Amino acid sequence: MPRMSLHPALIFLGGLVILVLGAELLLRGATRIAAMLGVRPILIGLTVVAIGTSTPELAVGLTSVREGMGSLSVGNIAGANLYIILFLLGLSALLRPLPLHLQSVRLDVPVMIATALALLLMTLDGQLSRNEGLLLLCGAGVYLVLLVRQSRRESAAMKLEFAEEYSRDALKTETGLKPWLWNLLLLAVGIALCVLGANLLVAGAVSIARLFGVPEAVIGLTIVAFGTNAPEAATTLVATWKNDRDVAIGNLIGSSITNILVILGLTLVASPGPISVDRGLLWIDLPLAALVAIVCYPVFRSGQQVSRLEGGLFVSAYLLYLGLLFWLRA
Repeated sequence: MPRMSLHPALIFLGGLVILVLGAELLLRGATRIAAMLGVRPILIGLTVVAIGTSTPELAVGLTSVREGMGSLSVGNIAGANLYIILFLLGLSALLRPLPLHLQSVRLDVPVMIATALALLLMTLDGQLSRNEGLLLLCGAGVYLVLLVRQSRRESAAMKLEFAEEYSRDALKTETGLKPWLWNLLLLAVGIALCVLGANLLVAGAVSIARLFGVPEAVIGLTIVAFGTNAPEAATTLVATWKNDRDVAIGNLIGSSITNILVILGLTLVASPGPISVDRGLLWIDLPLAALVAIVCYPVFRSGQQVSRLEGGLFVSAYLLYLGLLFWLRA
């Protein structure tokens, strides 16, 4: 772990900036390489982008388990999903009613509920094992197959929207060796920056937790979750401003699924031993994340949109959760 010669807050912020920059470079390189390999824009949006925007969570998770701080990694996943669904999606609907035209929501919302409930059941024994990580990764494989099949049935209008969002021109799919080398370099530099940024962010977060006597899980649920979801926050707010949000909202829901199946799955497989789950996570945060996923189904199905009122209730619920979190557990 890096030496703490600077104030932990400065180390945390420095790591966050490096991590977000690395994720952006990694995502840019990965999407362009996928386009050059002939992957359809709709699949790039539903898979590569959803996984790419979750890279900070993966980097933090791998670093946390290496340093023996498993509660931070699990707290980051739970906090990230609560932040994505309650705050980011709710804020988007509060600013402007959120129509849901993306057909894959019919698949993604049930999968989001299933993954949240599966994670809750896995943690009932107080820990998460490597075998459970492998099970999550198998679930990710099944989800990918279902996504590919679903994408073939998307409407022409939706395919056009994805093509405009992730077009070949935007992804700069030039032929020749130079574009390949440049995008591979972006990918490599992005990975390196993610590793460095995650090391600094985790070191700073843990030092902050120890300095103020805050549990590591609470740090993961709050400031680490906020920081690692900066890409999703930026994408959602820009898309809301442009009133072009089907792709962005699809990525928000996809990211919440990816966080459990892929990010936590890889973290558990990479962990040298089982990860102990903090009691607060077990009895409060993970059940709440599962409840939020379940509530999304009737909300999303009612009128095929999330109204301003529903968005306001989501944001209010998240702010209430944060208040109670710091009051009862910080």
